[in-house]
Amino acid sequence: MNEGTVIKEVVIEAPAAKVWEAITNKVAMKQWYFDLAEFRPEVGFEFQFEGGDETRTFLHLCEITEVIPEEKLTHSWSYDGFPGKSFVTWELFDEGGATRVKLTHTGLETFPETNPSFAWKNFEAGWNDIVCTLLKNYVEKTLAEKQPQTA
Repeated sequence: MNEGTVIKEVVIEAPAAKVWEAITNKVAMKQWYFDLAEFRPEVGFEFQFEGGDETRTFLHLCEITEVIPEEKLTHSWSYDGFPGKSFVTWELFDEGGATRVKLTHTGLETFPETNPSFAWKNFEAGWNDIVCTLLKNYVEKTLAEKQPQTA
């Protein structure tokens, strides 16, 4: 049975502006997320990308539904040719120079339970890797590379 929601939180040692850039700039996103043809953090902007698991890939269809710069970004998430629609929300919280990122993916129960690719455990594992490892490592490494070196 599909669970309805995945929530992932991680603290990234970087200011919210740097994290925001990583989750909204298509050049940056290609380094840690998906290769998007175009992306703009504007309500109504539609984007798509290919992604999946070891058995097959799916065309993801998304539309930005909420934007609060450097604080919150929400977009829909559905699959071409399959029923169901979910929502992904990225929230950024200032933690005194660091940023706590909270990703919430709701509506997973709307995807076909008969397709093992849409199992809750796959979303759980995927978001854990994407948010807690790939995003965190990308932002912290990029920020470190831009810091002036001291002797």
